[in-house]
Amino acid sequence: MLPSRRAFLLAFGGVVLAGILGGIIGFGIADVSSQSDLSHLIGVFVGSVIGAAGVGIVAVLVLRAMAEWRRQNPQS
Repeated sequence: MLPSRRAFLLAFGGVVLAGILGGIIGFGIADVSSQSDLSHLIGVFVGSVIGAAGVGIVAVLVLRAMAEWRRQNPQS
């Protein structure tokens, strides 16, 4: 029993949104700390990866918990 397609799409959207927001935060931190264009690019990349990875881990755990909950409480 897998979670619904809507749950998968919400998890995917959350990961994408976290990547975008992490990139914005990474750009802001790099902009404050350095004037180099390369540091801005690295800040965007690192922020995006960290944000998306963090939310991705949480999303996978939530989807697994939903699947386990559905397995223990089958719907009639």
